[in-house]
Amino acid sequence: MLREERRARLLEAMSEAGVDAMVVYGNAWQGDYLRYAADFGILEGHGIAIVTAAGAIELYVDSAVEAERAEAETTGLAIALAPDIGRAVAQRLDRIANHRIAAAPRRFLPSFLADAGRAFALADGTALVDRLLMHKLPVELDAMRRAAKLADEGYAVFRKAAIPGRRQYELCSAVEAFLRAKGCPDNFMILGSGGRDVLGMTPPSDRRIVAGDLVTTELTPSVEGYYAQICRTLVVGKATAKQLRAHDVYREALEAGIAAVRPGATAADVARAENDVFRKYGLGDYVTDRYTRVRGHGLGLFVDSKPHILEDVETVLAPGMAIIVHPNTYHPEIGYMVLGDAVLVTETGAEVLLRTPRQLFELGG
Repeated sequence: MLREERRARLLEAMSEAGVDAMVVYGNAWQGDYLRYAADFGILEGHGIAIVTAAGAIELYVDSAVEAERAEAETTGLAIALAPDIGRAVAQRLDRIANHRIAAAPRRFLPSFLADAGRAFALADGTALVDRLLMHKLPVELDAMRRAAKLADEGYAVFRKAAIPGRRQYELCSAVEAFLRAKGCPDNFMILGSGGRDVLGMTPPSDRRIVAGDLVTTELTPSVEGYYAQICRTLVVGKATAKQLRAHDVYREALEAGIAAVRPGATAADVARAENDVFRKYGLGDYVTDRYTRVRGHGLGLFVDSKPHILEDVETVLAPGMAIIVHPNTYHPEIGYMVLGDAVLVTETGAEVLLRTPRQLFELGG
């Protein structure tokens, strides 16, 4: 159902825009555009799909393993193994050079395809597909609700695993084992452990958890390709008064950000609501790009999609959009702290997808 509804929606959008063929690119890091069009989540190398107005889909991949997997996991596609993927796609587009062709995301395409000297012209169709990725169908939102349930459950596993002496990668391994047993094929996860020396989160290392650590994580499982994210912080032991006071600021900022989520508001409105809480407590420097990247971001077929929640992003929120609000940043007294909830934009405001309490968890405290 997901596949068919997405394809029908893409064809309708192409028709409205007067696009005869859409060229859609994906790689192992960002495959959301490709997955939307071809229902194929690429894991290795590069993939390019050509979708025609008649509904035909040709998928080109440059990995033999991915070609075999696409044959086994997809339906309704013509699949081609093309080690020189740029030239193979160009040869195909030469045959329809007199048609209106668009590409998404155009900036990611191999330079050979984007060269102005080609017989065909590629309009930038990124915004068209972005709208489809951001404004989700009911079946897509259902998948995100199921992913959010896994995020809550995965964080419960993480809390139990964060014991003194355990290495960071062992925490992640415990969560991965749980999620795989639940049928979850993909989970993006970063974490941090320590004190004032920790400036952010990273992929897991062999650093051991010790008593007194703040342990942070951003945990992002997927269901049918759709990601939901949770951000939480725990203390190994009893939380100090400073840590509790700091966490109160993050909770207030998160709640202010979620309260700002409503149709007609902008991503900038949400970011400003979060940041104003930090400014109120004299922590305005810590919501600048010196200490933090974004105050949240879109969720869906990619773990970090549009819109980015920043004060200069004027994307208007609308029902059917999914974002995570997370005032994650460094605190000068206690170190890096995170707190974030995935939400859906509804007709009346925000539907919070997570059920994990917004508290500073104490492990054995």
